[in-house]
Amino acid sequence: MANLCARTLAYINLYAVLGALENLCEIDQEAKKIASREKPVSVGFEVKNGPSATLVFGHGRCVLKEGCADCTIKLPFSSCEKFNGLIDGTVTPIPHKGFLHLGFLLKDFVKLTDLLTRYLKAAPEDLKDAEFKKKSTILMFYVIVSALSQIGNEDSIGRFSASNIVDGVIQLSIKDGPCAGIRVKNHHMETVKRRPKNPRALMEFSSMELARDLFDGKVNSVACIGTGDIRMGGMISMVDNVNRILDRVSLYLA
Repeated sequence: MANLCARTLAYINLYAVLGALENLCEIDQEAKKIASREKPVSVGFEVKNGPSATLVFGHGRCVLKEGCADCTIKLPFSSCEKFNGLIDGTVTPIPHKGFLHLGFLLKDFVKLTDLLTRYLKAAPEDLKDAEFKKKSTILMFYVIVSALSQIGNEDSIGRFSASNIVDGVIQLSIKDGPCAGIRVKNHHMETVKRRPKNPRALMEFSSMELARDLFDGKVNSVACIGTGDIRMGGMISMVDNVNRILDRVSLYLA
């Protein structure tokens, strides 16, 4: 992980990668069914010198909340590196709270994360299915736009780009597809996974297919701007600096 920060990666893994479970439960029926608990159960992640957040599952939904003071199952990590090990499968956490709910953690939660991994690291044969490919692209979009804010806040190179962004909201979207906003205030970035009101700048990919090719590195974003396949508007300097941060996203998510 040369030139990459373990703390930044921990924020990305919690808020962007695990945070995509929110969107998985919205668009995948199997995930929605797993999360269809009348009495919600929540998994809290507390990382020393790193992020702290809770995923709440219930009524067919998943919601990510800041902090983990009020969670059913609590998973503490002694370092950002240990938490990142959970995501790459090299670390098995020991809960400090919620032993009666280990069944959910070991079965349902694992099913959800395995399903998410299948979409985010899709096999070529899965991508032959148009509906699967669409869902995979939507989830990748939400991971990327969420990772943008974490890199802008935590990564030294990302913070430099964020320091040049004026206050306001940048809309990122795929035409006829998902939309999100990057809210910037005092150079701090926050991703809001819904269409923003009155964005100050915008960047839109012309189609789901184009977005997928960009995410997979098959096409060049600068060339797509030239052809009009990526539409930009409003305060272009905001989009330019977001694009610089976007260059770091692929390094962290590789």
